[in-house]
Parts: sequence; structure tokens; C-alpha cells
Amino acid sequence: MSSEKLYIEKELSWLSFNERVLQEAADKSVPLIERIRFLGIFSNNLDEFYKVRFADVKRRILISQERGGNDNSKHLLTKMQSKALKLNERFDELYQELIREMARRRIFLVNEHQLSDAQKTWVQKYFHRQVLPHMSPVLLTDEIDLLQFLKDEYAYIAAELKRDDHTQYVLLEIPTDHLPRFVMVPEQKGKRRKTIILLDNIIRFCLDELFRGFFDYDEIRGFAMKMTRDAEYDLSRELEYSLLEQMSEGVSQRLTAMPVRFVYERDMPEAMLNFLCQKLGISNYDSLIPGSRYHNFKDFIAFPNVGREYLENKPLPPMRCANFNGFANSFDAIKNQDILLYYPYHTFEHITELVRQASFDPKVLSIKINIYRVAKDSRLMNSLIDSVHNGKKVTVVVELQARFDEEANIEWAKVLTEAGVQVIFGTPGLKIHSKLLLINRRENEEIVRYAHIGTGNFHEKTARIYTDFSLLTADPEIANEVRNVFGYIENPYRPVKFNHLIVSPRNSRSQLYRLIDSETANAKLGKKAQITLKVNNLVDKGLINKLYGASVAGVEIRMVIRGMCALVPGVEGVSDKIKIISIVDRFLEHPRVLITHNDGDPQVYISSADWMTRNIDHRVEVGTPVRDPRLKQRIIDIVNIHFIDTVKARWIDKEMSNRYVARGNRKKVRSQLAIYDYLKNVEKQAKKNNESNT
Repeated sequence: MSSEKLYIEKELSWLSFNERVLQEAADKSVPLIERIRFLGIFSNNLDEFYKVRFADVKRRILISQERGGNDNSKHLLTKMQSKALKLNERFDELYQELIREMARRRIFLVNEHQLSDAQKTWVQKYFHRQVLPHMSPVLLTDEIDLLQFLKDEYAYIAAELKRDDHTQYVLLEIPTDHLPRFVMVPEQKGKRRKTIILLDNIIRFCLDELFRGFFDYDEIRGFAMKMTRDAEYDLSRELEYSLLEQMSEGVSQRLTAMPVRFVYERDMPEAMLNFLCQKLGISNYDSLIPGSRYHNFKDFIAFPNVGREYLENKPLPPMRCANFNGFANSFDAIKNQDILLYYPYHTFEHITELVRQASFDPKVLSIKINIYRVAKDSRLMNSLIDSVHNGKKVTVVVELQARFDEEANIEWAKVLTEAGVQVIFGTPGLKIHSKLLLINRRENEEIVRYAHIGTGNFHEKTARIYTDFSLLTADPEIANEVRNVFGYIENPYRPVKFNHLIVSPRNSRSQLYRLIDSETANAKLGKKAQITLKVNNLVDKGLINKLYGASVAGVEIRMVIRGMCALVPGVEGVSDKIKIISIVDRFLEHPRVLITHNDGDPQVYISSADWMTRNIDHRVEVGTPVRDPRLKQRIIDIVNIHFIDTVKARWIDKEMSNRYVARGNRKKVRSQLAIYDYLKNVEKQAKKNNESNT
């Protein structure tokens, strides 16, 4: 096989991942409301795909043309457009299927033509009282700069007002930032049914009332549309600009960035479509997509369950970690033994409580933390501010370049700075993606350091839906190296060495190569050799080539990869020993784990870094060895459960077929639920041990 066939284009692999999300919407074993929400997740993912992946390929083509080159990205762009269109067609089919399924359960998502007379009266009143104050029609004249005006991520209705031979176009923003997208419409008494109408259709129904008295027209029609912009931005390099000012400017630039996708209602008149495309400067390399009458399906992530409880997933209450039981405070518990949390199975409250206690503990001297994404109303951030008020020295590293969270992080940076927190932004061009917390505490005239190293963000909301590991430790060797990472962030040009942590961009590539090479050497000596990897994305060619070499040497390689995978498994003579599955289920699989057999003494690492070139060479990422034998085995057990999944596991293969792993005569195992049961038993046993020791 030629070298070109050994790598799958990451953009196509990403679309294959989103197809797995769409499979969840198609899976009849998934509760109905959850299936609808998966349509919202698919749509939200696709928005990001166009903003980032599609826009990047388009940019490469335009740059190549400017330089007079011949870039093969045009062929890739065509394949991306074709695959995305097929997924959109499947999306539309599933949407109609799910609407019918809801109707069978007496939940009706209606349009403006399906209202009873009483409901029409109610909708008109709702429009005048709730919607009309937020409506500001914009006349689409030859003079208006539509590209400057149109907002990314918003759905619009383009209205056509016709009188004789004259046509006027008017644009209406659907005000979902002020009003709910889904509106419950009252039913007649005695009718056992629920009726929901989209805000879009309320506006369509009342178009005439919106324009009557201002325009003369014989006919009025509305058509849905939406535009997606390039998410990249250029930062000013002027020395007098602070990074905070540069990022604020960059976010503003994104608001007027060039379009990469224009989705329109397929019944839109050709004259209107041509007018809009001309005003927006839609190029040959942009995706022009005919769609349904509803856009911004990402809102369906929050689709309400107005029916029976069984229409959505049965809740899995987060557990408390028994290792904290019986101790006066969180510090004593962590000092007693390393603690491993696994969200959303464990509650994130252990972390917020740790920081809350640190905020007023007289022994705590200082707190340092990395912030990449945090919740809007973050208890953790408020505790950091309380810490300053209590005389602690608090340092917060805020990543201003966290894609799509820049604006929120800019605001948090301002709030923290005003409260007296030392805010550090790091270095432009080097994103800080690590998940570190370090608390310095004076105990018996000594400084004891307590460290958190995780795979996910300090985000109360996502910790309820993302699976992620958090390691809490007072191990002085690990904690001191965490301290050195913060020093490196403050001064990335100062020499620093890490003997235990895997830190990007300092030593990640060399350390990961070393771990793979060690297994490869063992295989060549005839010893058992195995690598188990769990990441979101695997696209770095250097690491892929190392894995190919290990496979050739006889290393058994197993992987769980949620998203992009550029490695091609099962290629004769190259990757025979590599098997890859993907798990897509009710929780978003997010942890990064590496396990090597190490001649019978397994090494286990958890990390914030995916196996992408950006994470290895161009970001600050941190991985840590898990040293406690109990916790090592726990991670190994959890990852192994994924490999016996017979419900939600799909094979990753060169055809990107997304075939489910065949169950055969094996028992039904849904790994996310099995892991919950496994951890319940772990906590039950830990609680028993605690009670027997008291």
C-alpha cells in the first residue's frame, strides 16, 4: 500500500465521527427525546466543522491560488461537501421520522398551518406580547452591507413582499437569545396531547401583522436562512496591544469574517437566493446548502420533554467518592492517598469543595489554576475571588484563545483582575490547554503542595455530560513538577526539565515516542507487548508512524478513539495488530489515557492532550503517570470495559463504515452503564473499608 493510503484525511474522519452521532438519533433503542437531542448535537457539531475544518481547507485553496500554486485541497473540499450533503439528507429523513414518532406519543411539533382557531388566537397574542418587541426588520436594499450586518450562528427569515412587478426583501432575526425556541401552545380541555410550535413558525404566522401599515404588498412569504462564518481571526502584533486587547479585537473580527456556508430553505425563490449570495459574496468554495424550513438545529440539544419520563434517559446520580469520608477536610484525605475521580460518574462537587475549603483555610498560602473553559456561573471562580479576600495569593492562567469561549474568558479575566487575582494569559500562539490546580499549604512549618491533574476542564456543567479523569495528589515529586509547569507558563523561555510529567511542547513527543519504542523493543525480544490508547483524536503522523512500526514489530495495539482518526487499522504488513473502536453514547467520551504493558508492570498515564500535532508541539498540555497501584488498575479496568461493549461500540476502519461491533453470542454490555455499575461497587467497597478501619 502506498504511503498516501496510510492516512485518512482528518476532515473526512471528523465527518465520519459526526455520522456516529447521527446513528444515535437513528437508534430506536435510544429514548425518543434523546434522539431528537442528538439531532441538535449533530447540527452543533456541523456548525463547528464549517467554522473550523471547512474554513481551513478553503483558506488553503485561496492562499495557494494567490501564490500561483496547485493545491490538491480542492479535491478534498469536494469530498467534504459531498459527504456533508449526504449527512444532511439523512438528517432531514430522521427529523421527519422523529416528528412522526412524537405524534404517536401525542406530542405534536406543529407549523403555522396546523393550528386550531383557538391556538391561532393564542399565538397572535403571544406574538404581540412576547415576540414583537424583539423584532427589528432590516430592508435588504442595494446599499446595505449584508455581510457586516448578518450574525453568525443565528437563524433568519428572509421575507419576500410582492406587489405587481415590484419585490422587496426584508430580513428578520429569530430572537432566540431573548425567547425560547420551543413554545408550548395550550390545548383544548380534555385533549390528552401536547403541542409545541417553533418560534420561527410563530413569526411566519404573524408576518402580515408585522408589516401591515408599513408596506404595500399583495403577497408575503418567508424563507429560512443561516450563514456560518470562518472562525479564525488575525491578532494584531502591535507591541502596545495587550493580549487581552488583541483577543477582544480578534473576536470582533470573527463577527465579520467571510462566510463558508449558506443554508437556505429549498423552496426559496431563485431570484432571492441569487440576491443573497451576491450580497454575501458567496464563492465557488463555499457550501451552498438547500435545507428545510428550520435552521439552527443546535437548539434541539435542549428540546423539552413534555411527555412521560421514559422518553429520556433515566438519570444516573453522580456518586460521592468514599476516599474523602472520615477526614476533617479534603487536604487530609488527599494526603492520606491519591484520589481518582471519574466524571460524570463522580460528582464535580469534590473539586469545588476543595477550592472552597482552600479559600478560607488559614494554612493555605496560595492557589494556582489553569482555566480553559468554565461554567457561566462558576462556583469555583467565585471561590477563587473569596480566596483573595481572605488574603491568599491567587494566580489564574486564563486561556484567551479557547475557541468559541474567548468572549467568556475575556470577561472572567476582567472580573478576576478587578478582584485582585493575578491573571496570566500565557504566550500568544501557545495555547494553554492543561488542567492543573496547585494549592500550597503550610503544615508543621513545611510547605505541602496539593495538585490536581486532569483530562477535562474545570467546568461544572460539562462535568455532568463529559467523561473525564481527575487525579488529586500530594505526591511531592508530581506536585513539584506541577509547580514547574506554572513557572514554565509564566516564563516559557526558561530552561525546565520534567522527570515524571509529560508536558507539551517540552517533552511530549520524545516521551510518547520513548513509551512506544519500549513496547516495540519488548516485542522484538519476544516478550508480550501491548499499547492501549484512549483519545479524542489521533491525527499526528509522527505518532501514527511510531504505532505502525510497533504493529509491524508485533505489539498488540488497542484504541478507543471518539473523533478523528487518520490511522488506518488492519492494513496487511503495516497495521495488522491495530484494532480501533469508537464509543458514542449518552456521555461525551473525553479522557486521554495511555497504558503500556511494560513487561508485566503496566504504566498508566492520563493527559489533557489529544494525539494531534497542535497538542504535542504547539500547546501547553500535561500528562501524569498514575502511580498508586489501586488507581492504575481502576483505569485499566474502566478502559477494558469499553472493549467488551456490544451495544455502542463501532469499528474504525479504512472505509469509515461505522459498523457496530457485532454482539454475536456475547451478553449485552453498554460500557458507559457498565462503568457506572463498576464504580458503584468500587465506592461501596471503599466505604466498607473505611467503616472497618474506624
